[in-house]
Amino acid sequence: MYLYHYYDKRSGPFRSLTALSAEQSNLILEQMKKERPDSMCAKRDLEYIKKRRNCEAILRREFAKKGGIMDLDSPHYMVVEHSPWLSTWYEQGDFLKIPIDAFDTRKISFTYGDSMPTFSPKVQDGKEYRNQVYTYEEILRIIDRYGLPQEWNDDGAHGPERYIEAHVWTNEPISQITNIGIKN
Repeated sequence: MYLYHYYDKRSGPFRSLTALSAEQSNLILEQMKKERPDSMCAKRDLEYIKKRRNCEAILRREFAKKGGIMDLDSPHYMVVEHSPWLSTWYEQGDFLKIPIDAFDTRKISFTYGDSMPTFSPKVQDGKEYRNQVYTYEEILRIIDRYGLPQEWNDDGAHGPERYIEAHVWTNEPISQITNIGIKN
């Protein structure tokens, strides 16, 4: 299994708006809307940062209940295997591909689909993976049961799940692989 991280080449990998203050993150979001109007980030509303922080609080709380280890307050976001849809999000898109074996999987939580719709009260379809955070061992069982969403729903026609989101709660091994100083 590989984890992928998609990003815009101009910004570089593993830049997190939620790792910044609310004021800084909103300024950067507004700047991206002006400078990168065709990117997915430019389509986010002004409440995005608040919603994302709320979602991260849920992820932290639920992962802690399962004994997850979190070195960071705000995770690095990755996805399980290649997502054709995510590869189109950035005007100058690129990605990093890291084998799962490079990570301490006790420091990674997963949602079957993006975490925002996973925990959204607007998505009420009764699927067992709604409102759920998974450990590595648990997500393997869910993948066995349902497969990878990008294989059966890359276009989003069957619901909001288009990939499996991985929340990496540590800078290791990311900081060594990318040779960048990550602050969080």
